[in-house]
Amino acid sequence: QVQLVESGGGLVQTGGSQGLSCAASGRTFSMYVTGWFRQAPGKEREFVAGISRSGGRTAYADSVKGRFTISRDNAKNTVYLQMNSLKPEDTAAYYCAADRFLTTVAVRAKEYAYWGQGTQVTVSS
Repeated sequence: QVQLVESGGGLVQTGGSQGLSCAASGRTFSMYVTGWFRQAPGKEREFVAGISRSGGRTAYADSVKGRFTISRDNAKNTVYLQMNSLKPEDTAAYYCAADRFLTTVAVRAKEYAYWGQGTQVTVSS
């Protein structure tokens, strides 16, 4: 099992940047495919970005391509999400997710077994 804790959320201005971190505990973090999801009030939790075990492959939602970058440092048991050119529609609670049994990045929230508690990102116009 792995435990995930997000950090880095807060209030940012439109067009600004913000970096999120997901700190994981566990002995086999490098075996987990990880991703970031977000959920705004009244909306479904949606896929934002995902990254393979080694970090060699990534996937992004169309809405964030070119603006967000996901990365990981297995030595530090950490997954990152760098967000640039932020828009008000990026406002949401951002969640880190991980799964040991995925062989590739998944875009469905149901595919991930482990979740952090979330960190709020609010983009002001």
